[in-house]
Amino acid sequence: MTEINPEEVLARFEELSVLESEFEDVELQIIRKSDALHAPLFQQRAAVIAKIPHFWALVFEQSPPEVDNYILPSDSQVFADCLETLEVSRFEMHMANGSPRSFSIKFGFSENSYFEDKLLEKKFWYRKAMDGDEWQGLVSEPVKIHWKKGRDLTGGLTDAAYALYEARKKLLAKSNGNAKSIETSLPEYKVLAKMIEQGEDASNSFFAWFGFVSSWRWVSAEESEQANKLEKERMEKRKRGEKVEDEAIDEDDQDFQEVEVFPQGDELATIIAEDMWPSAIKYFKQAHEADDDDGSDLEIEDFDEEDDSDGEIDIRGLVGKGQKSKGSSESPPPKKQRKN
Repeated sequence: MTEINPEEVLARFEELSVLESEFEDVELQIIRKSDALHAPLFQQRAAVIAKIPHFWALVFEQSPPEVDNYILPSDSQVFADCLETLEVSRFEMHMANGSPRSFSIKFGFSENSYFEDKLLEKKFWYRKAMDGDEWQGLVSEPVKIHWKKGRDLTGGLTDAAYALYEARKKLLAKSNGNAKSIETSLPEYKVLAKMIEQGEDASNSFFAWFGFVSSWRWVSAEESEQANKLEKERMEKRKRGEKVEDEAIDEDDQDFQEVEVFPQGDELATIIAEDMWPSAIKYFKQAHEADDDDGSDLEIEDFDEEDDSDGEIDIRGLVGKGQKSKGSSESPPPKKQRKN
């Protein structure tokens, strides 16, 4: 048996780390090139689907299970009634210290009885932490939804998440960013933690997703920049063949899950941005194929401005007959069986 030389193994490990970094650089280049190539096509697509009523409602009606599981009947009703546009953009693409993996998801709504907002935008920043085994991933800010009286589908979760985030910002500003250990004393922290502990998020509406912050914790741009700078310095040493010692970093033992709204928020966002957004036409066609399987006479060509004098098309006629039932008395557009 060949004797294992620990120093030789360590040297190979350093080489693999360098290769891993180079793979990462290539992945980022692919994202940049893909975004540039797709941009004009997305613009053309937007111009076409602007003429198709309920396009995005039908896309979400055919959403993958990972998304569909969080769409309650009341959410389906909102989409059917007033969802008009959806847009994904990689807003940090050309920023000096930005990441191509950061993205924004914008939902455009018509006037409705649920909330005052015409646009709800959820931004996700790809950042790296200094702790948590150098955690890296997507973080976001809670979005304030201006719910109309008695219409909050999240039971107050988005309001509570937004209130805590604003309180955190004020606390960090006063303490020069060193208030992590005392933020649990904030009244807003206790309110949100109690809501989650009592299970008030057990039947989360899709709209609770707008309250998501992170699957780990909030990571600031400054912390991420510092972590990336440190990693770059260590990588340069590896490329020069120098030995790099792992630095001991104090872990934060705070239980961030106490105030974690919509824990799968980053996963859902990624599916929307990397699957549903680029493949929207595919999902739209699946909705009509499902109608055809049920013997519906509705064809894609039926979307003609002369077909309906008031320009409205019954969404239930588009998405089928079997009602989606998740314990609500609402009457949303029914769900169709997916095509594999």
